[in-house]
Amino acid sequence: MKLSDWTDRQVENIIGNLLRAGVLLSAVVIFCGGAVYLARHGRSPADYRVFQGEPADYRQISGIFHEALQLRGRGIIQFGLLLLIATPVARVVFSLFGFVAEKDRMYAGFTAIVLVILLYSLLGTS
Repeated sequence: MKLSDWTDRQVENIIGNLLRAGVLLSAVVIFCGGAVYLARHGRSPADYRVFQGEPADYRQISGIFHEALQLRGRGIIQFGLLLLIATPVARVVFSLFGFVAEKDRMYAGFTAIVLVILLYSLLGTS
C-alpha cells in the first residue's frame, strides 16, 4: 500500500501506535536503567544537604549516548528520557508525512512550523 493511499483513520491508528510504542519503549529503558543504577548504588547513603546537579556528561546528547553505551545506570535512564522526549517529535514528523501524502498543504505547513519550533526548542538553545 502506497503512502498516498492511506486514509485519515489509518494515519491516526499508526500515530496512536507510534505514541504507545514510544512511551512503552522509554519506560522499559528507564526501568532497566533504574535496575542497573540500584544494583550498583542502591546501598549508598544519600546526602541531601547539598544539591548536586547532573554531571556535565548527562547534559549533552552525545554524553548521554556514551554513558548509556557504557551501561551506566544514570546514562540508561537519561537515554530513556530522551526516547520519551523524541516520541511526540516523531509523531509530528509522521503527521507531516501524512499531511504531505494527503496533499493537505495547510496542515502540512502548520505541522512543519510546529516541527521547526520543537526542534529549535530542543536543539537550538544553549
